[in-house]
Amino acid sequence: MCSKGFVDSSLFQLISLLTDGSFLPETDKKSIIFADALNEYTNMFALYLKEIRAFLSSVTGYVVILVFLITIGLFLWFFPNDFNILDYGYANLDGLFVVAPLVFLFLVPAVTMRSFSEENKTGTIELLLTRPLSDLQIIIAKYLASVTLILIALLPTLVYFFSVYQLGFPKGNLDAGSIWGSYIGLLFLGSVFASIGIFASSLSDNQVISFILAIILCAFLYLGFEFIYSLDLFGNIDLFIRSLGISSHFSSISRGVIDTRDIVYFLSVITLFIYLTNFSLSRRKW
Repeated sequence: MCSKGFVDSSLFQLISLLTDGSFLPETDKKSIIFADALNEYTNMFALYLKEIRAFLSSVTGYVVILVFLITIGLFLWFFPNDFNILDYGYANLDGLFVVAPLVFLFLVPAVTMRSFSEENKTGTIELLLTRPLSDLQIIIAKYLASVTLILIALLPTLVYFFSVYQLGFPKGNLDAGSIWGSYIGLLFLGSVFASIGIFASSLSDNQVISFILAIILCAFLYLGFEFIYSLDLFGNIDLFIRSLGISSHFSSISRGVIDTRDIVYFLSVITLFIYLTNFSLSRRKW
């Protein structure tokens, strides 16, 4: 007769084999891992779509995008200023890439301010965190949704490109390389601002506070280091201080030259703020 202890030990080993899948052939184990990964990406994509629908299903979402497009249009075509295409007399879109980053300082925080603030205020953050997703996966899904919305806001500005293309003399007489480089720079700029906005949203339950905090952080990264550089206080390290800001890297890409140093900078800042957001969410669990 088998002892009770021996039976319990054997039963425990059987349960362990069934739960960790070690009894399965190697191909079956890989299939299970692939299925788990696919399920995670499916859940992330569902959250990504939910965020986009939530923004576009509200009047606020359309108002934010419309205000962005109207503001850019007024500066480029109607207001008398150095960026007015018709007054300037040359076929270029330099004004778009000067005005758009400044408008982004308000547009992107408006897109991201509800990301976690609303979840915290309504109490749905707890439900969100019970999804079969890690905090980082939730952050990335929300972040990618914000970047997609920024891209949606940018796409209609291509009308300005085709308008200037037609107005050129001869037709098409414009620096297309510089323009496409500037568009890439704008997308990177918006992506950095989105990561900052997501982080700011994780710090407060109040959307207005998150909005204001995101504007301050974005403005400092975009304009602050340029201002410090202009003071000429630090001698040999002034150029290094300038390189810490977004503006110098955006200006570099806007010349139409894609430098890996600029790409690494943008990706590093995005990664930093996504990590800070993850830390902020983890802190709430303590």
